[in-house]
Amino acid sequence: MYEERQLSCQSCGGEFAFTAEEQEFYDTKGFQEPKKCKPCRDAAKQSRSGGYGRGGGGGGGGYNRGPRQLYDAVCASCGVQTQVPFQPNGSKPVYCRECYQGSSVSRSH
Repeated sequence: MYEERQLSCQSCGGEFAFTAEEQEFYDTKGFQEPKKCKPCRDAAKQSRSGGYGRGGGGGGGGYNRGPRQLYDAVCASCGVQTQVPFQPNGSKPVYCRECYQGSSVSRSH
């Protein structure tokens, strides 16, 4: 079964307990064991959320994010040059906004 283990935090270097209950939870969810102690994980979450915390008034979803990285692509339908917010790898067709909105692809989601 599971036994409590002491782990070393990669951020602050301190030791923290990884309890048997936490180990079981991580295993059932398929998570890797934590690399940071709870205070360092919380601090990292806080900095990623722009200091507003979960569900706060910060708008979440990129409120303090810089400009979105866009990648050049050619529409698979009409051949026009376009930009998309992901790097195309050639495994799926890429469409411009007009072709995507007018296709069955956008209606199936």
